[in-house]
Amino acid sequence: MNHLAPHERTARTTASRKPIPPRAAFYVLASVVVSFLAASSAPTPLYATYQAEWGFTPITTTLVFGVYAIAVLSGLLVLGKLSDHVGRRPVLIAAIAAQAAAMLVFATAGGVGELLVARVVQGLSTGAALGAVGAAMMDVNRSRGTLANALAPGLGTATGALVSGFVVQYLPAPTHTIYLALLGVFVAQAVALALIDETVTKAPGALASLVPEIRLPRSVRGAVLAASPVIFAVWALAGFYGSLGPALVRTLVGSTSAVYGGLGLFVLAFVAAGSVLALRKAAATTVMYTGIGALVAGVALTLVAVAQSAPALFFVGTAVAGFGFGSGFQGGIRTVLPLAEPHESSGVLSLLFVVAYLGMGVPSVAAGALVVHGGGLLPTSEEYGAVVIALALLALAALLVHGRPQSAPGVLVASGGSQPVAAGRTEHADATR
Repeated sequence: MNHLAPHERTARTTASRKPIPPRAAFYVLASVVVSFLAASSAPTPLYATYQAEWGFTPITTTLVFGVYAIAVLSGLLVLGKLSDHVGRRPVLIAAIAAQAAAMLVFATAGGVGELLVARVVQGLSTGAALGAVGAAMMDVNRSRGTLANALAPGLGTATGALVSGFVVQYLPAPTHTIYLALLGVFVAQAVALALIDETVTKAPGALASLVPEIRLPRSVRGAVLAASPVIFAVWALAGFYGSLGPALVRTLVGSTSAVYGGLGLFVLAFVAAGSVLALRKAAATTVMYTGIGALVAGVALTLVAVAQSAPALFFVGTAVAGFGFGSGFQGGIRTVLPLAEPHESSGVLSLLFVVAYLGMGVPSVAAGALVVHGGGLLPTSEEYGAVVIALALLALAALLVHGRPQSAPGVLVASGGSQPVAAGRTEHADATR
């Protein structure tokens, strides 16, 4: 029988667990962001394989992608604040367990139904994890956490798409190998997370935190109207590259290689991450205008490339559009955020993420329908690009009418789906310095 007092048992358990150092813990947390976003883009090069095996149409491809976007949104809204109450580690370990389960469903999928189930589980767990892991990195080290929140999601999305393409193209069992490899990564990360110290104290209100908080205060209405079109536009572009982009790239290149299937999304996401780093110290208005200009120019170049069947020009345009994606989203959030009161910021951010993930999911599904029942892939791509440009120009007009909003120095937003993080305050010391 164990006769130790409760506090003695806790002390002995803590001592036997030997938590890993804060610097190592920080990199473990950053790796979780990368792996989750890599897993989210891993199916992209496989859509052509699934379509050939199961005989579904592009509508189904975009539906599978759109379901994921809505699931991430639901996870962010419902579970995004849970770790403030129950702790970071429990939420992250549970999210990793759900991701591992999703990988098993992917690896054993025999039809569209299993794909949809896997994408829903994957999306919900990603939405839950991004808020918790972003906050945990800020808890450990404010300055590095801010930068990691901005860079890691884009890098994860980019590498996931490209690595998956190489695995599908050159390794056996393409619909199994990438998912089993990611499963191994998640198991290793779960073990590492179990050795990390908790960074917050548990607090009451866990159930209440599950109620989504979406508000539009009068003070931010004009800024939201100015920012929403570009936020919707940049995420609509990302949704297209993640769903129908692989088929478009392979058509332009004239190759069935799965590597090309993931290359477009890789370029878009990688450059988007770099844009966040390059413009992290610029004023919000500057970032917003830069994002709109780069988005219009990049999409216009891709339209010319599609019309002329010029693959090299298409990737140049994709890189420019990627810069617009990262800076446009970053600038849009930073245009709105400083105008909200502290107690209103969570609801305002939730509303902006509704706009973002609706932009990611709904237009791509509509594009899938147009590919089947309209003019086909290339005309639909041109129409899609024209709509994205129109939305960006609408955002420019709204921004000019609204005027110059305040800047939000020190606020970074991850371009791959993470919640915004403020660099101005933290409740914990920068332990890794």
